[in-house]
Amino acid sequence: MSATADPMELGESTSTLAGSTTTTTTTTTAATTVVNAIAKTVAIISSTVSAGSTTGASPSSTSSGTTPTPSPTPTPTPTSSHSFSSNLEDAEEKLSVKDLSQALQHFGIVDYLVFIAMLAVCAVIGFYFGFIEKNQKKKKLAGKDRAGAAGLEERRGSEALDYLVGGRQMKVFPVALSLVASFVSGISLLGTSTEIYVYGTQYAFILVTLAISGTISWYIFLPVFCNLQLTSTYEYFELRFNKSVRLLGSAFFTGANLVWLPIVIYVPALAFNQVTGINIHVITPIVCLVCIFYTTVGGLKAVVWTDVIQTVIMVGAIFFVIIKGTMDVGGLGVVIQRNFDSGRLEWPELTLDPKVRMSMTAMLAGNLAHNAYNLGCNQIITQRYLSLPGIKEMAQTSFIFIFGLVALMAICMYNGLLLYATYYDCDPLTTKLAVAKDQLVPLLVVQSLSSFPGVPGMFVAGVFSAALSSLSTGMNSLAAVFLEDYIRPLARKPLTEHQTAIIMRLCTVIIGVLSVALVFVVERMGSHVMQLSMTIGSVVQGPLLGLFVMGLLCPSIKSRSAIVGSLCSFFFMGWLCLSAQLAINSGEIQFESKPVSVEGCDYEFEHPLMTPANATSAMSSQSASLTFAQQLYNVSFMLYSSIGATVGVVTAHLAGFIFGRNKPEDVDIDLLSPCIRRFQKTNYSSVKLEETTFKVPNEKS
Repeated sequence: MSATADPMELGESTSTLAGSTTTTTTTTTAATTVVNAIAKTVAIISSTVSAGSTTGASPSSTSSGTTPTPSPTPTPTPTSSHSFSSNLEDAEEKLSVKDLSQALQHFGIVDYLVFIAMLAVCAVIGFYFGFIEKNQKKKKLAGKDRAGAAGLEERRGSEALDYLVGGRQMKVFPVALSLVASFVSGISLLGTSTEIYVYGTQYAFILVTLAISGTISWYIFLPVFCNLQLTSTYEYFELRFNKSVRLLGSAFFTGANLVWLPIVIYVPALAFNQVTGINIHVITPIVCLVCIFYTTVGGLKAVVWTDVIQTVIMVGAIFFVIIKGTMDVGGLGVVIQRNFDSGRLEWPELTLDPKVRMSMTAMLAGNLAHNAYNLGCNQIITQRYLSLPGIKEMAQTSFIFIFGLVALMAICMYNGLLLYATYYDCDPLTTKLAVAKDQLVPLLVVQSLSSFPGVPGMFVAGVFSAALSSLSTGMNSLAAVFLEDYIRPLARKPLTEHQTAIIMRLCTVIIGVLSVALVFVVERMGSHVMQLSMTIGSVVQGPLLGLFVMGLLCPSIKSRSAIVGSLCSFFFMGWLCLSAQLAINSGEIQFESKPVSVEGCDYEFEHPLMTPANATSAMSSQSASLTFAQQLYNVSFMLYSSIGATVGVVTAHLAGFIFGRNKPEDVDIDLLSPCIRRFQKTNYSSVKLEETTFKVPNEKS
């Protein structure tokens, strides 16, 4: 699979929808203008959105100056809503793709109101937890202060405790929904569907690795962090190694999130651009300003409860899309049949070739490690677990989180099958009706749901909700890392409550503004955003996973060896990921995409200069002569995290011959994973997890 082409992989992810079109050659009267054609199109969309019509490759559709590509035999069932101009009174009037895309960019008053309402609710939640709830707590604390030293003790450290981990008093269900919303960003919501549309269902088998990764994270990583009650996960490195390792791990996490957050913002901006035509650099500052506000003033409590609202909107929107879309194409059977005919429904590819983009081996060996890190070691996730009062609540939250995550990802994957069933004979990427891959789902929404006032607005609000939840949790987690790992260790005097409050909120604002600014960089990086986010994230996720493995599972490794191993892993993964991304952008690396067709298109567009078949042949002729370096960076991006972790751990063990190794009694057994403690000979007593509540200052356990 790695030796074949995906011409769409090289397409630029731009924010405008105006594509190149061919000039229509039909003769029209002077009164027939483009404006009238657009108006007719909108009327046809509204009147026929719920009614299907049979299509096929007609003479009129093949005379549009396009080069048809092989496609599966159309099923005689109600077709999708992409055939617009066939119902026009004058059959010879055909819209250009530019005019059609402009006609689809309509956002009604109700849609805007729904979208604004979502932002307003988030802002109100932030205002409540930032001012009203905070003032109520101050009054209670003031009453306890008069009673004696107990109130003073409760107040000590309460600012950071409340802002970063919600006072460790959060509830199970809200935190579980917050975890789902944080993990399923707009990248997953749109990128997963696009992945299925372009490459088929190989990625669907990731659901198996999600369940396994959740189990691994709970039994290997999370028990240690939960028992230690850390605010920043990277405090663990100072306990296990030294302060230098802690700063290195924090730096890795900071760099990864400063790259990831702009991608999170960019994806929903594409969706908003698809349905409104508003430039992404206009909408992103406005929406992110709201997110920065409620995250800054409300802290983790505001983040979690806005995540609850945003998860409901997100799930509701995606359900509405798949139900209405399935009805439009003729039912579930049509969706399955069309995808089966195109080869998108397939068994897992069992191969040991690491260059295959998406194989079962790559997912088990690579994505398992990637998700294990994200579910068990990532500060964004662990910080939510640490906001709960006890181990029992954490276990319940973990189960709900994994179940909800698998269910939501499965829904997004079905949406990818629905995309192909809708556009099986008129690919919007080939015609440039959707310039960026991740505009496919928004295009489906505006075409099939435009007759329902407020529903497109609900969908865009859902996509932005997924992004805002990830952005808010990312900013809050980075603020925790900045405070605990950078500022407090460097402060000459202990920070006062007032200083702590100002510093945390200032960090949140700076991170938010920087993320918005970096959208300009992400826009020019090309590639499919899901693959892009995993590729860039692996530069530091691999070394970070390696560090956690060294600390939790390898008690013999010393701090110097850990630093050497993680730095070697970081530089190697930096070279690997950068080389791979440059090769993708230049066309050196291309992947086989599933077949598409433009036979059923009834609007004018400029046919591509190179068909997928030609691109595949060109790439196949080059695949046999790869250098050793090319063989390395041609490996599947799914393997990046596991490669980085392996390089780090192996290098650290080799460095042990130079820097020496720990003796069993040198490592506190509380800092090791429970699965290692039984094999570790030490003078310390083993600490077992019990279903007890953690102690909060001045509060009964």
